Amino acid sequence: MRIYKEFGFEAAHFLPSAPEGHPNSRVHGHSFRAVIWLDGKVDPDTGLVMHFERFLQEIERFRVMLDHRMLNEVEGLEHPTLENITMWLWDRMKPGLPDLARIEIHRPSCHEGCVYDGPEDK
Repeated sequence: MRIYKEFGFEAAHFLPSAPEGHPNSRVHGHSFRAVIWLDGKVDPDTGLVMHFERFLQEIERFRVMLDHRMLNEVEGLEHPTLENITMWLWDRMKPGLPDLARIEIHRPSCHEGCVYDGPEDK
């Protein structure tokens, strides 16, 4: 059974790997939407994979770490691509969410995103 929780955050960044003069080489901002998926068994006593309140508590601290931040200044996100943001979240969320199955990061205004199902050796 899979369940998910979504959260949004607003953040600025620039891409150090972008060519000089490219718009992504300059500081700019985005609205991001993250979707965090858990894959687990339904507890027969509760009928739940996890209480959504607990799920929200686990992910809220990461939203706060990203929301209204300069992502390049967040430790571990010096190159804040969609790919790196999903892996950064995975590495930090997995200890508190052992049933973590997928992380999606969307930039709705750009019609793009990234889906990460964890490291291949998981």
